Amino acid sequence: MSEPEQTPESDPARPERKTGTRKALLQAALTLVGEGRSFTSLGLREIARQADVVPNAFYRHFRNTDELGLELVEEVGITLRRLLREARRIDVSKGSILRRSVRVYLDYVKANRLLFQFISTERSGGSRILRLAIRTDVTHFTNEMAQDIRALGRFADLPTMRLQMVCGLIVMTMLAAATDILDLPPGQPLLENEMEENFVLQLQVILLGGAHWREQAG
Repeated sequence: MSEPEQTPESDPARPERKTGTRKALLQAALTLVGEGRSFTSLGLREIARQADVVPNAFYRHFRNTDELGLELVEEVGITLRRLLREARRIDVSKGSILRRSVRVYLDYVKANRLLFQFISTERSGGSRILRLAIRTDVTHFTNEMAQDIRALGRFADLPTMRLQMVCGLIVMTMLAAATDILDLPPGQPLLENEMEENFVLQLQVILLGGAHWREQAG
């Protein structure tokens, strides 16, 4: 008996190949950014060539380069929020939540250099669509941090709006620190420890200010 003809839809390996192509396109864009290219200057044909796929394959996954960029922004936001949420929920007897969160963040930035190079450049320039997406993600990050701090019983007397402002300052400090982390020379543990300690102190100052905040009358 002859084998039934296999159509593209019935090919069991097709979903895996589609996922592989999508990842290849995302990585190709990041690789080009890592070579000093502005993301907004990239064309879909160039990204497809870097990913070693035909240009039509790009359209099977993304309508345009902005849509590809939006997925990169989402990837950073979802993964980083999950990692920091886990760090904040570990038993406090195992060490400072703040210091542990800083270490998680430093390790994540170092392990995802190209992603953060992309975020750092697109946050202040380039596509308005991506700037707004990053700004929206920062807002989600800030609100979630405020909710977690409330759940931990911290800053109980601080109005919600002020707590969100404190968390916003923390997030902005984290984004600013990413550039310093990316510029850190490899194999320099003393410099890295100094940077980590300075980062912790900056966040402690913000939290201390939040803890002593008093609303001014009239």
